[in-house]
Amino acid sequence: MKNIVILISGGGSNMVAIVKRAQREAWSDKFGARVAAVIGNKADAKGLQFARDHGIVTEVLDHRSFTSREAFDDALAQVIDRYENLSHPVLVVLAGFMRILSPGFVNRYGGRLLNIHPSLLPAFAGLHTHQRAIDAGCKVAGATVHLVTAELDHGPILAQAVVPILQGDTPETLAARVLTQEHLIYPSAIADYLRGELRRS
Repeated sequence: MKNIVILISGGGSNMVAIVKRAQREAWSDKFGARVAAVIGNKADAKGLQFARDHGIVTEVLDHRSFTSREAFDDALAQVIDRYENLSHPVLVVLAGFMRILSPGFVNRYGGRLLNIHPSLLPAFAGLHTHQRAIDAGCKVAGATVHLVTAELDHGPILAQAVVPILQGDTPETLAARVLTQEHLIYPSAIADYLRGELRRS
């Protein structure tokens, strides 16, 4: 069985979408895969309770307890690796995990570390994506699922969704519209990854 480990920092709405799709489509039967654990870096991350309610193991690793990013990432990797097995390396999915990961961590899970970013990468990497898209006069915005590399928000693109930027949009209204698409494309991209059908650009 291939184990999927999802990392969150808050409500984890993308994690919720992934778990619901995995259970609705019986990924365990279809792909031999399951969401094995949800790990939060904050004990009060609301998504942890959803995971528990759906029979998923949860763990908390507070980054504030560590003296450096590297020390936290090393400890996080040790937790993740408990879900490895020899024939199926774990798939690590970032779902609103608000930490910049060290190069050593990224390299450790190279090719099996996924993220979703609320812009049409390579445009607007980093923060404040919706305000930046509005300020730039863009006609469209969107979301991107990508493999994580050491360069922030610049890994190979796995899937994208486009939404229009409407007259009078605020960062909040645009973010809400983009988020509905995130909830669709992230589970789909993971399913494609599991069946080996992804095209990496």
